[in-house]
Amino acid sequence: MDRANPRREPQTPGVAVAVDVPVGTLLAGDSPRTVHVDESHAQALAHSGRTLPPLLVHRPTMRVIDGTHRLRAAVLRGQDTVGVTFFDGSAEDAFVLSVEANISHGLPLTQAERTSAALRILRSHPDWSDRGIARRTGLAARTVATLRRREPPGPAPPGRVGQDGRLRPADPIRGREAAARLLAGRPTASLRQIAREAGIAPSTVRDVRRRIGEGADPVPAAQRRSAGTPAPAPPPVPPRGRGQPLPELVTGLCKDPLLRLSEAGRLLLRMLDLQVSGLRQWERIVAAIPPYRVETAAAAAAQCARDWQELSDELRRRASAHTPA
Repeated sequence: MDRANPRREPQTPGVAVAVDVPVGTLLAGDSPRTVHVDESHAQALAHSGRTLPPLLVHRPTMRVIDGTHRLRAAVLRGQDTVGVTFFDGSAEDAFVLSVEANISHGLPLTQAERTSAALRILRSHPDWSDRGIARRTGLAARTVATLRRREPPGPAPPGRVGQDGRLRPADPIRGREAAARLLAGRPTASLRQIAREAGIAPSTVRDVRRRIGEGADPVPAAQRRSAGTPAPAPPPVPPRGRGQPLPELVTGLCKDPLLRLSEAGRLLLRMLDLQVSGLRQWERIVAAIPPYRVETAAAAAAQCARDWQELSDELRRRASAHTPA
């Protein structure tokens, strides 16, 4: 069974010993059925003459989770007590157990009753997967997915618990983007540590780190297309001219996770940081150059300026190619 997080998934008591309790202490259950008792079915059970299995009862409320018709049959037989096993979980989990029990034996639930039960479980357990809820209600997973889309939006759970018990992010794109931000801030953190905080698998974090190292979007293009999420827009290209001061531009670039996590990006940041440091010490640099090396140093500086200009032109060409008209 799926293990909900942080809510523990209800477990049906297995070999718990049944105890006899007075019939009058039991209350009608929170049943998924529209008609709680089918009198003809209860009459058939009462006259069958066989020993009926114990009822499943929610101990905190003494409401019947499974066995409403058996309780009615005991009353028809004139019994003062009836055998029960107790469940001590929450009322929401008790309802889930009631639905599971009613689709596995006894009178089958109608399609409308199973649909209504699935909607209620979606509200009480939004972190459960479509397949997990489908298995509990006897519906198809696609039907549950359609019902989930019909529900009014509420607080988004951090993920969904699959049938294997693993928590998967409800929004994988957001999980990848969160991992990219965490990797940028703590590049030495372990994959498992980043995965826990971003709510994704360590293998996904490894893929995010690989894509960032290659200078690519941490979210695959196909995943963005299927979710209808556009890729992050490139930053606007500043106009030619003096523009922003170089230290401000470099500070902005240093905050970008794609640059900080790729080797080539870190090289560019180091080059720019050295440039900023040099600008602050021009007078000392000029004074330190011997007179017979001034022309050579000037030629080297001019060549560096031309090289930086070529890099600037190439970056602008790429920015223009990726910017919609």
